[in-house]
Amino acid sequence: MTQSLFTPFSLRGTEFRNRVMMSPMCQYSADDGFANDWHRIHLGSRAVGGAGVVMTEATAVEERGRITPGCLGIWSDEHAEALAPTVEFVRSQGATPGIQLAHAGRKASHRPPSEGGTPIPADDADGWETVSSTDDPYPDGDESESNEPAATRRLSTDEIPDVVDAFADAAARSIDAGFEIAEVHAAHGYLVHQFLSPVTNDRDDEYGGSFENRTRLVREVVSAVRDVWPDDKPVFVRISATDWLDERDSWDVDDSVRLAPLLADAGADLIDVSGGGIHPDQELPNTGPGYQLPYAEAIREGTDVPVAAVGGITEPTHADAVVRNDRADLVALGRELLRHPYWTLEAAHELGAEVEWPVQYRRGRFD
Repeated sequence: MTQSLFTPFSLRGTEFRNRVMMSPMCQYSADDGFANDWHRIHLGSRAVGGAGVVMTEATAVEERGRITPGCLGIWSDEHAEALAPTVEFVRSQGATPGIQLAHAGRKASHRPPSEGGTPIPADDADGWETVSSTDDPYPDGDESESNEPAATRRLSTDEIPDVVDAFADAAARSIDAGFEIAEVHAAHGYLVHQFLSPVTNDRDDEYGGSFENRTRLVREVVSAVRDVWPDDKPVFVRISATDWLDERDSWDVDDSVRLAPLLADAGADLIDVSGGGIHPDQELPNTGPGYQLPYAEAIREGTDVPVAAVGGITEPTHADAVVRNDRADLVALGRELLRHPYWTLEAAHELGAEVEWPVQYRRGRFD
């Protein structure tokens, strides 16, 4: 049978009602890492709007792992309790709730974009020391005093198991909060990606140098999350398939194809394929519709691991064609779902698919 955007999709014992995934998108609206009404309405409305998978924004596994002081966290049981009502509402609307577990590494301690997105120095009351695979801070544009980067410290070899444990502990709390998918964030220049890429990994221990060593952290994190995650629920990994830095030694699509089966061996059930973020000098080839689809295709063709595709997919017919033509298993929408929370219900109408509308909204159907 030909699969379509509205064909249910199953991984392990978990079924998603369709192939539309709400991509993780930072909201910078948490209170000391705690979820609030904004998150419940933001995530809940996309579940009401028909998405199959609703994924939280990057949720820090350590306090120092937040991108900004306003980012979500799950480094304590209380943070999980604050997320639980949102998770329950998402599930009650028929969507599958997922959480993206993250650590920003050297890209932490920044102000939110609405306040300029500039780094917050460690000696500022709102800032903190950042940690990474390297001592080099993230190069935030000009080097003026107002744009001084947050101090970055290379994690010692002995400290790395604590980071792995932080991901596992956060996953265990996520189960308690009711999440059904755990996604490890290994993309966009954040901590796990910093270890993967030779652009930011200048280590000479067992976590640096060779491909095997640079991929060690992500394999250990995925394995640790899988060990605590229920057998009937899937683990995703989001990767940047390429650094978009062709003129230097960097992470590229061939590396990602090589990594994918190793992630599957570690316990990943799906690779969520994105790109870039490791360095501001990146050069995107284009940003047209589906501009990152070739990366997802390369991974899907090079391995037997299911993939999610993201990047400039806005039209229902395009999203449907991605699935029908076996280019990806899930289609992740970000900005389009910010603009149109009920995109999925409207897409079903345009594609002639039968879907359940919330009973409260049924008089608004396109009958």
